[in-house]
Amino acid sequence: MGLNGGAGARGRVVMLVDNGVNGDSRVQKAARSAADAGWEVVLLGRTAAGRSQSWRLGDAEVRLLPMPEPLAKRRHEFRRGWLRWPLAYPPTGVAAHRSQAMKAWRADLTFRRAALTVAARDGGTRPSPLRWHALRAEELAAGVARRWVSLRHWQLTRSRQGRKKLDGPLDRAYTKFWQTVQGDGAWRRLEPGLWDYELAYGPTVDELRPDLIHANDFRMLGVAARAKLRAAAQGRRIAVVWDAHEYLPGVQAWRDNVRWLPGNMAHEREFVPYADAAMTVSGGLADLLQQEHRLAERPEVVLNAPALAELPGPGDEPAPDIRELCGIGPDVPLLVYSGVAAARRGLDVMVEALPQLPDAHVAFVVNKPESAYVKGLVVRAGELGVAGRVHVLSYVPHHQVVPFLSGASVGVIPIHHWPNHEIALITKFFEYSHARLPLVVSDVRTMAETVRSTGQGEVFRAEDVGDFVRVVRGVLADPGRYREVYERPGLLESWTWEAQARVLDGVYSRLLPAGRGAGGDDTNPGAEPPALRVGA
Repeated sequence: MGLNGGAGARGRVVMLVDNGVNGDSRVQKAARSAADAGWEVVLLGRTAAGRSQSWRLGDAEVRLLPMPEPLAKRRHEFRRGWLRWPLAYPPTGVAAHRSQAMKAWRADLTFRRAALTVAARDGGTRPSPLRWHALRAEELAAGVARRWVSLRHWQLTRSRQGRKKLDGPLDRAYTKFWQTVQGDGAWRRLEPGLWDYELAYGPTVDELRPDLIHANDFRMLGVAARAKLRAAAQGRRIAVVWDAHEYLPGVQAWRDNVRWLPGNMAHEREFVPYADAAMTVSGGLADLLQQEHRLAERPEVVLNAPALAELPGPGDEPAPDIRELCGIGPDVPLLVYSGVAAARRGLDVMVEALPQLPDAHVAFVVNKPESAYVKGLVVRAGELGVAGRVHVLSYVPHHQVVPFLSGASVGVIPIHHWPNHEIALITKFFEYSHARLPLVVSDVRTMAETVRSTGQGEVFRAEDVGDFVRVVRGVLADPGRYREVYERPGLLESWTWEAQARVLDGVYSRLLPAGRGAGGDDTNPGAEPPALRVGA
């Protein structure tokens, strides 16, 4: 995978990512390929553990930093709701202590009653009536106390539930006020938890004295920009590359928090001008980012393509046989979906279509086979009388993915219309392609355009079972027509990480021309690399 020899000779690169690295194939491939190309690479991620962790990823070093998140908590989580819930316990942990104390008291009373019962039954010194009356009085008192504690605990729970969502009129007014007063600086009020990333990563970045910071996604952009400015104040130059993995306005996970999106977008807008170059995962997203931030230059596109090292080699352990796991023969039509299982991924259309595809089977190769969503698909298959033709399988090791999937008849990507789905060529698209599968994809914009242009598959209307059935029948009638596309010279070669690594290396090389020393030593402090200019 290497482009040049001599690890570290070309400059020190610190990569930042807001996760635990494992499971993020893009940042792992980027770190490994950059190190193979002669850069000294340190990849910084985060861990919930209380201590740092580190390991090697090829010639790259990975470090996970402990990251406490006290600022991610909202102020109301530390206060009592006196007006609506006057009896609620304060949110200090005392409620759990009181509840446990009540249980301990009741356990002790049960033990003491048992002891008196045994003493009365077995003779000897019989307990006096006074002891029985005292025990009964204490049991009554414990019952009253238990109900009181339960009431206060219930009020605390209700008060917390009422503030889980930050989407009420006061939250909207709060958001609008700080946007008006502070503009893009409003993230400091709306999303103060972003400072937790700075406090966890910033000191280590300064200590490493990088020549270049590769900031993955929106949370790391601020960390990189502030480190760049601190270095500039000391007379050192750091180049910043912003790697946008998704379109922030298209993120749907925080719809119940009206502060989240405005806060993170303000943070992104404040720090984009400090980036010297940008890259992203698709041409569609590159265009959106250039328009959104009025960038003078279009971000480079680095696809989430598999590395040749992840493809089967002569010495690799054979991949499992997907058909054997499904219990079907070589001539049975097998539709496969590989990836995260979630409602907006549209897997239900594959189950609903099976009654109209009487010979076909479906394999779901998913991250969480026991999830409620997947179980719901299996239940629905039973209701339709097709449960025997639905197979739920677990992930295989990354180097076995392509040969494992190649045993299927068709690769299916039935995702729904969501903003980030429209602009992405997702990882499974490339995995299916290297497995040389005919594709059936929903009509999300970028993927549909690609499939139509290459001829490697067909497109159906998202969430339309009838159209899905029509397209699948057509593909199964002549699969060889679609497989032949993969013999086109250069097609699959352009969809490898090795091709993407050359783009990545080109960006680094443009920002750090030959002669820059590793470790942040700036031999020409007056020469700034071209920044990502924001249009007027």
